[in-house]
Amino acid sequence: MAHEIEMVNGKTQMAYAGALPWHGLGTKVPDDLSPLQMLEAAGLNWTVEKVPAYAEIAGKNVAIGQSALVRSMDNKILDVVSDDWNPVQNEEAFDFFNEFVSAGDMEMHTAGSLKGGQIIWGLAKIKESFELFKGDRIDSYMLFSNFHKYGFSTDVRFTPIRVVCNNTLTLSLNSKVERMAKISHRKVFDPSNVKDMLGIATHKLAKYKDMAAFLGSKKAKGEDIVDYFCRIFPVTGSNDKKKKEVSKSAQIALDILHTQPGSEYAEGTWWQPFNAVTYLTDHLAGRSADTRLTSAWYGYNKGVKTKALELAIEMAEAV
Repeated sequence: MAHEIEMVNGKTQMAYAGALPWHGLGTKVPDDLSPLQMLEAAGLNWTVEKVPAYAEIAGKNVAIGQSALVRSMDNKILDVVSDDWNPVQNEEAFDFFNEFVSAGDMEMHTAGSLKGGQIIWGLAKIKESFELFKGDRIDSYMLFSNFHKYGFSTDVRFTPIRVVCNNTLTLSLNSKVERMAKISHRKVFDPSNVKDMLGIATHKLAKYKDMAAFLGSKKAKGEDIVDYFCRIFPVTGSNDKKKKEVSKSAQIALDILHTQPGSEYAEGTWWQPFNAVTYLTDHLAGRSADTRLTSAWYGYNKGVKTKALELAIEMAEAV
C-alpha cells in the first residue's frame, strides 16, 4: 500500500500533541512543545541546499542552468529547481509560529513530512473556537506548509476542524488574502509579511461561524440532498453514465447522512449533507489515512470540500 507520510529508518516523520489527530497518525509528544521542539520531534530538523545540476553531453558534464535541491541528512535530491528559486528551511518555517505560541495565542498540534520530504507542515491550534446547535464545536487551526518542490509556494492558511467528527476545511475568503497567504519561492521568505495571518484567521472563523449557522437554519429536502451529492460527486465516464444515475461516492454520502458523527446537530438542515461530504473525504475516501490527509489539505478533496460548502450555501439560499 502506498503511503504519503515519510518513513525514515522505520520511524514515521510526524508528531502530535494532545488528542490523536483526525488522521490517526504520528508519535505523541508533550502538549507544551515549542515550535522548534515540535520540529525536532517530527524528525524535521534538517536543511536543504541548492547544488548546481549537470547533464552528461558527449562525455562531458555541462551545467544546465538548474539546481538539485539536496537534503542535508541523507543527500537525497528532493527536486530540481531553477537557479532563482529560494528554499525556505524548515526551521525558518516553524519560526513563524514562535511569536504566536510565546504570546499564548496558539499551541503546536502536529508536524510532519509528506511525499518523501517534499511537503513539510506545521499545524497550530489557535485559542479560539465557537459552538452552535447546543454542542457542535468548531476549533480553529493555522496550517503552515513548506514545499521543497518546484512549482509550489510556501502556504499559510486557516483550517477549521469540527470536533465531533474531526472534519476539516481550508478556507480563503478573497484573492487579497490568498496572495498574502502564499509566498513565492522566487522571493526571499520574510515571516513578518504573514504575521497578520492570526487576525485574518480570526476574521475567517467568524465568517465560517456565520456560514455554519446559516446552513443549520435552512431545511434540506430529500430530493435536493440527492441532487447536491450528485453535483458534488458526479458520475464520470460515458459508460458509467448510461448504467447509473448516482455515483459510488454520492451513494456513500447518502448512506452516512444520518449516521455520520454529529448527525444529530441541526438535523434535517443543509449543515448535515455538507458535513457528510467532509466526513466522507476525510475519513472514508482513499487508500489510507495519510493519503486522505494529503488530499484533504493539498489535493483533489480540498477542492471538493470547498465546492461542497459553496454549493450548500447556494442551495440553502434557494430554500
